[in-house]
Order: sequence, then structure tokens, then C-alpha cells
Amino acid sequence: MLGFKLSEEQQMLRELARDFAMENVRPKAEKWDLESQFPLDAIKEAHSLGLTNLHIPEKYGGPGMGVLEEAIVGEEMSWGDPGFGTAQYSNGLTAAPIITGGTEYQKEKYLRMLAEKPLIASYCVTEPGAGSDVSAIKTTAVLEGDYYILNGSKMWITGAGQAEWFFVLAYTDQTKGYKGMSAFIVESGWDGVELGKKETNMGQRASDTRGVTFTDVSVPKENLVGGVEGMGWMNAMKAFDYSRPVVAAQAVGISRAAYEHALHYSNERQSFGKKLHEHQSIQFILADMKTKIEASRLLCWKSAWEADNGIRNTESAAHAKRFSADACMEITTDAVQVFGGYGYSEEYPVARLMRGAKVLQIYEGSSQVQRMIIGREMLKGL
Repeated sequence: MLGFKLSEEQQMLRELARDFAMENVRPKAEKWDLESQFPLDAIKEAHSLGLTNLHIPEKYGGPGMGVLEEAIVGEEMSWGDPGFGTAQYSNGLTAAPIITGGTEYQKEKYLRMLAEKPLIASYCVTEPGAGSDVSAIKTTAVLEGDYYILNGSKMWITGAGQAEWFFVLAYTDQTKGYKGMSAFIVESGWDGVELGKKETNMGQRASDTRGVTFTDVSVPKENLVGGVEGMGWMNAMKAFDYSRPVVAAQAVGISRAAYEHALHYSNERQSFGKKLHEHQSIQFILADMKTKIEASRLLCWKSAWEADNGIRNTESAAHAKRFSADACMEITTDAVQVFGGYGYSEEYPVARLMRGAKVLQIYEGSSQVQRMIIGREMLKGL
């Protein structure tokens, strides 16, 4: 039987996340963005309330919840602030390939590390010359005795300046193409790990984004993810089936925030002797926003539900991520339009929401890459 009613536990989780975002995120969001300040104290508070690392199994100290629960929380966190939503979810993408493909040693050590303390882990795949084209990465890992010697540079790494450890994709055999890629867990304090400067981004400035360089880093063999070479690509890509529904949910949260601000403003501001929402042109803009939000959330929940029930969700996750991200950009832009000149001012939150929305069309697979995935999936049966 098909149903959309949340369980009592899910409803309570949603309310907890919403209250947290209202009390601990929104009042500080403007300052975090203006000063490019990483919201570590708020992340620590979220961790203490059990609002982070939801997907880590109970066996390793986590709540053992599903992707749907992460999506529910992710929507509320990004409703609070786009940058905070991204910053607090860094562990989500990074831990996913360890959960699905790590060894027991790796899970016990590195997942438990995140579950027990409010620490950050970062996903290191993108490089200066390899964004959507992951096969173009240049980072290499060469086995010498009991260690792999890692060399290469990564770029645009979320949470890098705060990370305790990194999930790093590198070539162990470049002659095999993507089948020659392996993944490693690299601790940030090891010799040869160097952080770049924090990037000054268009939006989501609360998130710490920077480059990471690995120079002759000695990585123990036991930190080869899964203990087998050549599984890096599959582990890295499989993680997106779990993370993209949550990123889609973040887009829903930002969209919802922009819509609510626009709706309330349209009830306060008058033009030509009427409230803004009494003008059909404005009312139609608001109605389209609402439709896109509802559709985005349904796509997000469907792909999350499939992931939690063992159903391959590669295509549905791509639908959710693509549609929600594009809709979010449209909705935040329309919110600025409803505010008019005030919307273009940083004194009003819709400007920050619009700046924060753009990156959702880029990271974790651009909207164009999502279309490629959808195209590939839909043509398989021909």
C-alpha cells in the first residue's frame, strides 16, 4: 500500500530538526555568511542532539537511521541556512562509501570516530582538472611495502579545513581506467597532507571549501577502502545513491525558506493599493514555487525510500537531485523578484538564499551530469 505519512519517530525527528534550525541556525546564519565563519559550535550542538551522522549503523555507535530520515533532517537544516546544511552534512557523503564498502576495521575505527565525537570528515574526489569527469583525476597511490605512497591535489573539498580524515580517490593502476581507481582513508594530521586557503565562494560561505594536497603521504595498507584495489570508483559512485536524495532535500529546504519569505513579504507589502499577493502575477509566481517544492520533495522521498528498501535508486536519485536543484535556483530567483529592489539587498535573506542555491546545480554531480545519468538509465532497455 502506498503512503506518505511519516512515522511518529520521523515526525518527532522533523520537529526536533526544525526547532534546532529556528533556534540555533537562523539567528546566526547572516553572521556566518558575512564572516565566512564555519559553524562548528552549532554542529557540535546538532551532534549532541543526535541530528548528525544518522546513517551510521548502531553497531558503530550511530543512530542507524535511513536515507529518508537524513533527508527529513537535511531539509530543515538547509531551511535554516544553505551553508549550514552543507557544512553539517559533510560526513554524510564521506561516510557512505565506508558504510557500504569499508572493512570491519575501517568501520569500527572511522565511523565510530564520527559517531562518538562532533568531528568532520571530507570526500576528496574532485581535482583542479577533474570535476564531472572523474576519470581524469591525476592523484596516484603506489604500494611500497606496507604503505601506499599518495600524491596528488584535490579541489573544492567541502569541510576540508575542519576534517579529521578524508575519503580519497586515487589511481593504483592508470592502465585500467576507472577499474584502476582505489579509495583510501587519509587522516588530516599525517605528514604530507597540506590544506589550501579557504575559498571565497559566491554563496554558502559558512561551509569550509578548499583544496587539499597530498605529497608522498604514507597510507597504511589497512586504510585501502575495502582492502581491495580497483574498487574505488564503484565505492565513490555508489555513495551518491545515498547522498543525492539528501542533497535534493537540502534544495527543498532552501526553496521552502525562499517561498515562505516571499509569501510573508507579499502579505506585508502593498503596491497599487493592494497587497502584493492580491495581484495575480505575484500569486502565480508563489503558486509555481509551491508546486515545485511539493514535486521536489516527492522525488526526494521516493529516491530515499528506495535506498532504504534495497531498491537500486540511481535514476530516481538523479531525478531528485536534478529537479530539486534546478527548481531551487528558479524559486530563489523568483523570491528575489517578489521582493523587488529589497530582494537585491543583502539586508534581506532571499539574496543569501539565491547565492546559496547555485552550487546545488554543480556539486555532487551537476544538473547536466544528472541528465546524462537519466539518459543512460532510460536507454538501457533499448
